[in-house]
Amino acid sequence: MTSEAPGVAAARALGLAVTVHEHGPVSSLAEAAAARGMQPRDIVKTMVVRRGPDDFLFVLLPGDAAISWPKLRSVLGVSRLSMPDAATALRVTGYERGTITPFGSSTRWPVVADASIGGRLISMGSGRHGVGLGLDADAMLTALDATVADISDHPKG
Repeated sequence: MTSEAPGVAAARALGLAVTVHEHGPVSSLAEAAAARGMQPRDIVKTMVVRRGPDDFLFVLLPGDAAISWPKLRSVLGVSRLSMPDAATALRVTGYERGTITPFGSSTRWPVVADASIGGRLISMGSGRHGVGLGLDADAMLTALDATVADISDHPKG
């Protein structure tokens, strides 16, 4: 790569120790996990959620989990949330879907993270396709001043 992925640079600027996982194009979370030598649960998905007009937040989830909308609404104290379309997500973060990260976003939106993320090494989007950002989950949550709560539905098994 000719330049560092924007999320990597932003995380380093916050003093975080990061590992860059450069692997090229992948077509699924399972492929990304395999390319990074990790389990799907260790790939943290960054989702953009809309609370209201021009009011968004980042939701961080383990790769094998889905948002529990009732839990997330309860944590945020709202009755309604939605997912913006890809063009809106790009406009409000500066990142394309599949690369979104809270690090280096064009706007510093609040972060809500699932409680199961902490206590381990994780990988997440870096702002560039085919490049993952590896780091300590607890350090990441602190650096982002994330609200940590049970906001997911995990697969049974």
